[in-house]
Amino acid sequence: MHILVTGSNGQVGSELQSLANNYPNFSFVFVDKEDLDIGNQEAVQAFFEADTFDYCINCAAYTAVDKAESDKEIAHLVNALGPQNLALACQKHQTRLVQISTDYVYHNSQNTPFKETDATSPHSVYGSTKLEGETLALSSNPETLIIRTSWVYSSFGNNFVKTMIRLGKDRDQLSIIFDQIGSPTYARDLAKAILDIIQQNPSDFTGIYHYSNEGVCSWFDFAQAIFELEEIECKTNPIETKDYPTPAKRPHFSLLNKNKIKATFALEIPYWRDSLKACLKLL
Repeated sequence: MHILVTGSNGQVGSELQSLANNYPNFSFVFVDKEDLDIGNQEAVQAFFEADTFDYCINCAAYTAVDKAESDKEIAHLVNALGPQNLALACQKHQTRLVQISTDYVYHNSQNTPFKETDATSPHSVYGSTKLEGETLALSSNPETLIIRTSWVYSSFGNNFVKTMIRLGKDRDQLSIIFDQIGSPTYARDLAKAILDIIQQNPSDFTGIYHYSNEGVCSWFDFAQAIFELEEIECKTNPIETKDYPTPAKRPHFSLLNKNKIKATFALEIPYWRDSLKACLKLL
């Protein structure tokens, strides 16, 4: 199978590159913004005219959550119109699309893990544009698989894990939010899950699914685990969201129910602390 990966220099895209040799029956084309601007419909169509793909995995996204609040046009172009452009090209050329989305589409008063059928209510430009991207992709190409994920980190790129290690070594104490609850996602686990799904080449390839690592924690718990495993002596002080105001609102509770993706594709999802250990060994 011939697979196009957009946004290939991001966290998930980089992990897909590192896993490519584990799937000898796949051939890959990895592109980043310099190679293909997904916001440019003509460029996307021309790219698909020049090659034939069985699958497209869209890892390209505008992920600067706070900056998006003042950079709405670019966020909309990348997160909403970009997936639509890819979906239209995929539909024309009989290519299946994997669109990665986010827990930020949920900002509800709920304290049980979100199912894919639960109502969406994004409270940020980032969340709103990602949700619109889902809708446009699905409506443009029925053979689109949406995967909503959360709290992504990796040995590649910039993320919470790397930030905590850097700050923890430089400072005696840090204040970390304890009233935002979810589950971290090791980008390598997500990348492997996507490739395992594609390898099954399922006859029914559409709809919305959740993927994050198993378990639940707060950002405070996550930071504590990082310091414990890295043996960093930095005191962590739990604070509320209101004590650390940001331009974009974060969901207070965005734990994802993964039963659907596990049952449909027979996936086993690692526990978040085990995946964190695996990532830290690479840093």
